[in-house]
Amino acid sequence: MKREVTIKRKTNETDIELFLNIDGSGKIESDIPVGFLTHMIDLFAKHGLFDLNIKAKGDTYIDEHHTVEDIGIVLGEAFAKALGEKTGIKRYGFFILPMDESLATVAIDFAGRYSFRFECPFVREKVGDLSTELIKHFWDAFAQNAKVNLYIKVENGENEHHKIEAIFKSAARAIRMACEIDERVKDKIPSTKGKL
Repeated sequence: MKREVTIKRKTNETDIELFLNIDGSGKIESDIPVGFLTHMIDLFAKHGLFDLNIKAKGDTYIDEHHTVEDIGIVLGEAFAKALGEKTGIKRYGFFILPMDESLATVAIDFAGRYSFRFECPFVREKVGDLSTELIKHFWDAFAQNAKVNLYIKVENGENEHHKIEAIFKSAARAIRMACEIDERVKDKIPSTKGKL
């Protein structure tokens, strides 16, 4: 069964279309009006081996908030829908990733329930054209819509670019791990409840 999906979201603030293939090879096509987020999404696809095609328009003449948050929403919805009942997945994923002086830890549980914790202090207000405060909002929106428990922590970082890049790469690897099929229980739901 192919684990791929196309999601469209159109509001008065944004117009987003996203294609996701969980079992891809890291191919990415993106048209996002926020350059630094484009860079991070490219890294995410590459390290997660997800095929992604994202076309996004938003009211960036106001600021980038709506566009960034709504891409997080759509990406979360895409993972939730592409995984379906989550039969056979490993469910849990975690990764500790060094990025120069920064160290990011990401842990995720595709539990069907939302919980989010983010620990990463930023000093600079922006990196490129992206407000650093929106990194938390992006991943919170993702977690709510993917219905996951998501834990993100960055330690030892001095450079904001490195901190954010470490988050996206580590998240990609953790999500990739959680979405992989466990061959020992490939026909079963990974929960004693029988449903996630």
